Amino acid sequence: MTILSNPTPRTKLRTGARLAGLLLLGVSLSACGAADRLANVGAAPALSPIEDPTATKGYKPVQMPMPAMEHASFAPNSLWRTGSRAFFKDQRARLVGDLVTVKVKVTDKAQLNNTTKRSRKNGEDVGADNAFGFENKLDKFLPDGASAGSLLKLDSAASSEGAGSVNRSETLATNVAAVVTQTLPNGNLVIEGKQEIRVNFEVRELIVAGVIRPEDIESDNTIESTKIAQARIAYGGRGQITDVQQPRYGQQVMDILLPF
Repeated sequence: MTILSNPTPRTKLRTGARLAGLLLLGVSLSACGAADRLANVGAAPALSPIEDPTATKGYKPVQMPMPAMEHASFAPNSLWRTGSRAFFKDQRARLVGDLVTVKVKVTDKAQLNNTTKRSRKNGEDVGADNAFGFENKLDKFLPDGASAGSLLKLDSAASSEGAGSVNRSETLATNVAAVVTQTLPNGNLVIEGKQEIRVNFEVRELIVAGVIRPEDIESDNTIESTKIAQARIAYGGRGQITDVQQPRYGQQVMDILLPF
C-alpha cells in the first residue's frame, strides 16, 4: 500500500510552471487571432484562392461502385439496341454507380391521450357472539377490554391514478442525390446517399438508404422517399451547437448507472 505524502516545494513549482505555460500558450493563440481580426477591421472577408483540390493536404480519391463493362450489340437492320428500355437513351438510374435524386418528404404527426383510474376497498370482521356456549370462556383468555363479539377487524384500501399524453409533429422536406450500390436479382436497386452541409461550426447530415424499384423512378430521374422499401432516413448534426444541446458524457453515464 502506497501512502501519498504532501507535495514537496519542487513538485509545486513544476506544477505551477506547467499551468503557467498552458495559460501563456492560450493567451498567445488568442492574441494572434485578435491581431488578425483587428488588422481586417473595415475590410470585407477575403476569399480563398482557387487551388487544385487534388494537391490539398488530406485529399483522398473517391471510390464508388461501378457497373460491369457491357458491350452494345445491335440486331441486323435494326435501330433498337439490345437491353435498351426506350427508343431514345434512358437517363434514369439502372446500373451500379448511377445517381438518382431522392425527394425526401417526411410528415409525422401523432397525438395520444391515456387516462387510467382504479380504486379498491376491502373490509373483514371476525367475531364469535355465539360459539356453542364457549364464548363466555373466551373472555378469560382475551386481554382486558376485548370481547368475543369483535375478535378481529381488518380494513384495506388501494387506489391508483395515471395519465399520459403524446403530441408529436415532425416535418422534413429536402432532396438528396443517392448512388446505386447494388442491383438485386429481381431488378430492384439498392441506393444510399449522404449529404453534409457545414454552416460556421455546425455540420448538418442527411442520410438516405433503402431499396427501390426501377419502375418507380420518374422521367426526371427522381423518386419519392415514400416509395423506398426498408428506408433508412437520418437527419441530424454535429458541431458546437449539438455538443451544447447534449448532456456531458459523465452525466449520461450517471443517468444509466443510478437507479433513482
